[in-house]
Amino acid sequence: MPIHALIPSAGSGTRLPGDRPKQYRRVAGAAVVAHTVRAFLDCGRVDTVTVVVAPGDARARGALPAHARLRIAEQGGATRAQTVTQGLRWLLGQGADANDWVLVHDAARCCITPAAIDGLIHACENDAVGGLLALPLPDTLKQERRGDVARAAATLPRAGLWLAQTPQMFRLDTLLAALEQADPADITDEASAIERMGLQPRLVMGSGANFKITYPDDLRLAEALLASRAAGARSAA
Repeated sequence: MPIHALIPSAGSGTRLPGDRPKQYRRVAGAAVVAHTVRAFLDCGRVDTVTVVVAPGDARARGALPAHARLRIAEQGGATRAQTVTQGLRWLLGQGADANDWVLVHDAARCCITPAAIDGLIHACENDAVGGLLALPLPDTLKQERRGDVARAAATLPRAGLWLAQTPQMFRLDTLLAALEQADPADITDEASAIERMGLQPRLVMGSGANFKITYPDDLRLAEALLASRAAGARSAA
């Protein structure tokens, strides 16, 4: 069964100051999204990789590697959910089957590895629903009391709580139906749309290295991690 990667890359990254969206910031010699795409291209189980960008995005083609399995779709919307929805429709228009698997991954999670992608596929390819990479919540969870100064008002139990990551893997038609039925403003990830249909996605153990670049410190951490991996690969060659 074909497996497609869909990478929404139409956001502006407003929480990360700079002269360009975070997916086009450079780390370890390439744009953030280029590292992300390379991990999926290096995973032999993935048949196609589609990056969904905003209409008229002139940066994408210059930032991404040329590859026969890579496509750019100028189908981005105002929200992540809209971008993914329009990307799924684009895939169908390009000949993807409604029953194909789709891996949706954040462009800004540039430290994802082919091994992690392959692990999710292996865990979910025979699952009736699909699933996502995630991590059990490791830290104490505080509830904020709003005011002029943020204060901790309560400590919440963390048992059974997981931090959702990506990729998130679902059948194309199921995910598209879930997103079309939901209010895009209420959907923070694909799994939340699937859950609203009464389905329960599988939780597959992820990695702390698969973080999303959101703040300036994240860029420095990604730079160090990607540079270390590259140095290790050169030493092993």
